[in-house]
Amino acid sequence: MASHAPTVEPLLEPYLPELLELRRDIHAHPELGFHESRTTQLIAQRLERAGLLVRRLPGTGLLCDIGTGGPVVALRGDLDALPLAEETDVPWASTTPGVSHACGHDVHATAVLGAGLALADLNRRAPLRGRVRLIFQPAEELMPGGAHDVIAHGGLDEVERAYALHCDPHTDVGLVGSRVGPITAAADQITVRLFGQGGHTSRPQLTEDVVFALAQVVTGVPAVLSRRMDPRSGVAMVWGRINAGQAPNAIPARGEVAGTFRCLDSSVWTGAAALIGDAVREIVQPYGVRAEIQHVRGVPPTVNDATCVEIAEAAVRAELGEDTVVLTPQSLGGEDFAWILEKVPGAMLRLGTRTPGGHTYDLHRPDFVPDERALGLGARTLAAIAVRDLETHARS
Repeated sequence: MASHAPTVEPLLEPYLPELLELRRDIHAHPELGFHESRTTQLIAQRLERAGLLVRRLPGTGLLCDIGTGGPVVALRGDLDALPLAEETDVPWASTTPGVSHACGHDVHATAVLGAGLALADLNRRAPLRGRVRLIFQPAEELMPGGAHDVIAHGGLDEVERAYALHCDPHTDVGLVGSRVGPITAAADQITVRLFGQGGHTSRPQLTEDVVFALAQVVTGVPAVLSRRMDPRSGVAMVWGRINAGQAPNAIPARGEVAGTFRCLDSSVWTGAAALIGDAVREIVQPYGVRAEIQHVRGVPPTVNDATCVEIAEAAVRAELGEDTVVLTPQSLGGEDFAWILEKVPGAMLRLGTRTPGGHTYDLHRPDFVPDERALGLGARTLAAIAVRDLETHARS
């Protein structure tokens, strides 16, 4: 049953023009992970003008608590952009060559800021039933992610639950996607380097054929994983780069292949490194090449807590409307909010950014353009979730 409690919308409405301009400013001046100095400064200054106390993290990023005492619920927004040149014609397109907000982090950060401004006004009128911690996190796009820095510097101290939104260009604006359990996957980077003597392609028997061995790795490792790992865990081993040789008649002395390993099960992820290493060595052993395997642990699956999802969905329905929550599919993309949910229960939701009937702009593409109405809806969603969470646990 939908709640008839007052919505956050009237509190947020006066801030919307300002938030829209701030989001466009951040979008036009994107900054890569751990270099988000200007973005951090803009957000810190706005929070301080609202009379809030800001605690800056070492380097970039910041924390800000609203309210006093009681339980603490966190709202997280990420700050960094991608090393990707923007290809849009919007007036606020990136002015930084080769860098853009093609993943919507400018929307995430500004939505958390908007939620914070509305919550601060609400807290002045009637004290919150605890505290809301705004987390503006650096370097989500870097493995293993800036969430580690947030945690290391006390960002989760006293926090009992945490929530975040992520832009979803496959969902119409006005809708919010949700699901219980894994919503994003573990994501690791795998690089395999092979070494041999090299030689003439007319005499492969006198060399260690690195190119042929690489081809076996490319096809063989995913095949091994498909039979050695539980298929229900959503395992995907996909190669994105292969390099070897320069001449068509010369077998090179070295070559490499690199890709990502992804899965939706934490226990499978934990044992992946050993299995991948064994598979590579066994596959290339007949060809006499030497193998080096670099396995960079990225992020675990982002696993949504059932109780937190229930709270979040109820808040969205009360704030945006009864039919605004949709079941979102699992994604094999990586998300470092997972590190936060390994420490405290919480949930990540998908914020619809597609104009109904319009073009679908995928994430991490140079032409990504979200429907800007999502900004205000995201801020309302986050603020409503925080209020409902604190009230729910105050009653329990």
